[in-house]
Amino acid sequence: MQAIVYHAPGDIRVDEIPKPVCGPGELLVRVDACAVCGTDLKSRQHGNPRIKAPLVMGHEFTGVIETVSPDAVGGFLPGDRIVMATSVSCGQCYYCRRNWRNLCESLAPMGFSYPGGMAEYVAIPALALQGGHVIKVLPHVDAKCAALAEPVSCAVNSVRQCDIQQGDTVLVMGAGPMGLLNALVARAAGASTILLSEPNPLRRKQAAQFDLDRILDPETDDMTQIIRDATDGRGADVVIVAAPAVAPQEQAISLVRRHGTVCLFASLPVGNNMLTIDSRTLHYGEIRMIGSSDSTPEHVREAVTMIASQQIPAERIASHCLPLNQIEQAFDLMTGGAALRVVLMCS
Repeated sequence: MQAIVYHAPGDIRVDEIPKPVCGPGELLVRVDACAVCGTDLKSRQHGNPRIKAPLVMGHEFTGVIETVSPDAVGGFLPGDRIVMATSVSCGQCYYCRRNWRNLCESLAPMGFSYPGGMAEYVAIPALALQGGHVIKVLPHVDAKCAALAEPVSCAVNSVRQCDIQQGDTVLVMGAGPMGLLNALVARAAGASTILLSEPNPLRRKQAAQFDLDRILDPETDDMTQIIRDATDGRGADVVIVAAPAVAPQEQAISLVRRHGTVCLFASLPVGNNMLTIDSRTLHYGEIRMIGSSDSTPEHVREAVTMIASQQIPAERIASHCLPLNQIEQAFDLMTGGAALRVVLMCS
C-alpha cells in the first residue's frame, strides 16, 4: 500500500509498504481521509524525538472497518466508519484511573508510537479498543469532515476546562485552524460574544467566513480598550491563547476579567518557552490560568456529535483536499498560510 513515512527531519517519503494485517484484538481500517496537523509540519521541519522512525505518520484520520478480529472488543462491524482518540492510553496509571487519559504516563499516539493514518490502511491496536479510543461515526458524515474529529476534540477539552457559561464573552488569540475551532466550540458552549485576534491578514480574511463577532489585529487595534468596551470595562470572561508565541500568552492575563480564565492552548517551542507574568494581577484578580493538551475518548465522542449535527462547519475548516501522494504540496499550503486544514484523501 501507499503511505507517508517519517524517516528523519526533512526526510518524509511517499513509500510503498506492506498492507498491515489485523492482529489479535485489532481492527483493520481502510483509511479514506487523514488531515495534516501542525505537529506533522513541525516534525518534517525540525524532527520529533517521540516518533519511532521509520513510521507511518498521521493521527487525524477516519476510515471504514474492513476486518474485525474475532476477539476485538467494542461491538464493531465491517463497514462501520470510525475515528479515534489517537493518543492511546494505558488505562492503568494514576492519570488514567482519574479519567485524565490524555495525560497518561505511557501515552502512545498513532503516528508516533503506532503506525498512523496517512496510508491506505491502518491497524487499530487492541489497547485502543480496550480503552474506548475508537468511536463510530454516522454514515452521512463526509470523510473529510470526520477526519477533523480529533482536532475538534482538542478544542472541546479546552473549552470544557474553561467552564464557559451562557452569555460569556470569549477572546481567542490566534486564528489558525485550532484557534477557529476553539472559537466555534466556545460558541456552541453558550458564549454570546466571540472576539478573535490575529496579526496575519490572510488568517483574518479566512476567519471572516465564520460566526464571530469581531476580528482584531493585535498589531494595530487597541485590544485592551476594545475588550473593555465590549464587557462594560471588566475584560473577557475567558481568554484562549491558540497562538504559539510569547507575546499573546503574556498579554492574555491583562485582557481577562477578575475571576476569569486564561487557557494556554498552544505550546511554545523548546528554548523559547518561558513567560513573564504579573503575579499581582493573577493574585488579586483571582485569575485561573490553565493549560490544555490533547483529548480523551469522551471529548472525541462529543466532537463527533458536533460535526454530525453541523454545530461545527467542518467542511469549511477542511479548506483543501489533496491525494495522499501530494503531502509536500500540503506542507507548502500550510507554510504559506493558504490553508486551514489540508485533508489527504487516502483511497
